[in-house]
Amino acid sequence: MGTVLLTALDGRFGDSADAVAVDGVALSREQLLGAAGAVAARIAGAPALAVLTRPGVETVVATLAGLLAGVPVVPVPPDAGPKEREHILRDSGAPLLAVAARDRDTAAHGARLLTVDPAERGAAPDEPAADGGTAFVLYTSGTTGAPKGVLISRRAVAAGLDGLADAWSWTPDDTLVHGLPLFHVHGLILGVLGPLRIGGRLVHTGRPAPQAYAAAGGSLYFGVPTVWSRLAADEVSAKALSAARLLVSGSAPLPVPVFERLAALTGHAPVERYGMTETLITVSTRADGERRPGSVGLPLAGVRTRLVGDGGNPVPADGESVGELQVLGPMLCDGYLGRPDADAESWTADGWFRTGDVAVIGPDGFHRIVGRASVDLIKSGGFRVGAGEVEAALRDHPAVADAAVVGAPDADLGQVIVAYVVPEGPVTGGQLTAFVAERLSVHKRPRRVVLVDELPRNAMGKVLKKQLLEP
Repeated sequence: MGTVLLTALDGRFGDSADAVAVDGVALSREQLLGAAGAVAARIAGAPALAVLTRPGVETVVATLAGLLAGVPVVPVPPDAGPKEREHILRDSGAPLLAVAARDRDTAAHGARLLTVDPAERGAAPDEPAADGGTAFVLYTSGTTGAPKGVLISRRAVAAGLDGLADAWSWTPDDTLVHGLPLFHVHGLILGVLGPLRIGGRLVHTGRPAPQAYAAAGGSLYFGVPTVWSRLAADEVSAKALSAARLLVSGSAPLPVPVFERLAALTGHAPVERYGMTETLITVSTRADGERRPGSVGLPLAGVRTRLVGDGGNPVPADGESVGELQVLGPMLCDGYLGRPDADAESWTADGWFRTGDVAVIGPDGFHRIVGRASVDLIKSGGFRVGAGEVEAALRDHPAVADAAVVGAPDADLGQVIVAYVVPEGPVTGGQLTAFVAERLSVHKRPRRVVLVDELPRNAMGKVLKKQLLEP
């Protein structure tokens, strides 16, 4: 779809005063390009640009500036605590942190703050070719330790978006609506760069409230299961989406009752898709194909998948056999920043990426994700949270002797973060929840804290988390 990544900015699709609108503030593509050009001139030659990704046009401008200048963009969650923000800035080596004017007091931990003014104008540089260089360093929680920086190339972004344009019949005539966070693949790469590559308008609602979705008048809607669950519970708002063309759900499995209620209220069976930070989107049901509850559909064009058993043996695609899902395709990342150990763990000798997810593939090629290979990666409200990161934060509290974190099933969020804590002094669950929220992103805080005398362990000393999840 062109030699550059942001093909919609060359004027071929025309322009409108509200080509990109975020939380009620709109810019034309020409205005967006001018604002990004001004920032691009200030960051030229930088090794990386960190962006505090609050839902505002400033985030879009700063991200676009980095892509135009050929500077890798490092999204920083707006609710990140000081410890997490410091890790991202130091690990990525980003010397600049782009912020909106209202965030000028943000602690930058050695980086220099760069205030983004959407009204500023400058000449945009020629965009680098889509087949070269790193576009993003996206930090993702693993099962242990601090988040790792995932290297996403411009080539991978272009391939991923073109694959989705094909699967979802996404065209310049679409108006995309969503209110997802702008620091991960779903909200930022799909939800912002999609319209800037494919064309069409973007309406970001600020927050993904059912009433905001209903009022936006879009043809294409993105949401995570929590968003769709809340929308399905609001009959008036749900029915307002009947004029849309496509509803897309991702980041976690969509509960079948929510799928069915959405279909009944809107007239649209949702499209479900599967991906990871490291792989972007690799599997999806199609706009012109069957949309099967509980299934994420078929591999995108150029993607291959396979199931592998515990001993590395192939698992048949018979609709019943379960195996670890491994993927291969042009939208995969280039590895982890400064982590050859993680690269070695994540890729097979023949070049396939180990997703760590367990799946079933039917004879017709339809994929169904049935869980994690481990219990330590929690999916809550569309966010991926590493249990080890939360456990480490809890253990920093002087009144905590030990802690184990699990994801408990929840009808609204998919999973809720539950912490089992062995105290060694007076402390309450509320105090521990606040303690974690001050150090990590707010969405990583435990929703429930259970104080226990000891944690169940095996003979090797490993916590038996499945026992904690038993009723």
